[in-house]
Amino acid sequence: MSGTIAEREFRHDAGAILREVKAGNEVVIVTRNGMPVAELRGVPPQRRFVSRSVLAEAAHYAPPVDGRLRAELDAVVDQSVGG
Repeated sequence: MSGTIAEREFRHDAGAILREVKAGNEVVIVTRNGMPVAELRGVPPQRRFVSRSVLAEAAHYAPPVDGRLRAELDAVVDQSVGG
C-alpha cells in the first residue's frame, strides 16, 4: 500500500494499514476532507547490539578519562566480570 487514504478508511482498517506500512518502505498519507493530516511511515529497525569494531572506533575518538573520574566510577560501579 502506498499513496493516500481517507481518515474513514484508516479508522476502518487501521490494523491492516499499519501492518502494511511496517512491512514496506512506503509512506501513506491520511486525509480528512481531502486535505492531508498525517503521514504514516515504518520505523527503521533499532540495533540492539554494537559490534566490537564500532565500539573500538568510537572509543578511539573519545576524550581521555582522567584518573579522578576513573576512581569515582570504580567506587560506585562493580567492574568485575561474572556474577
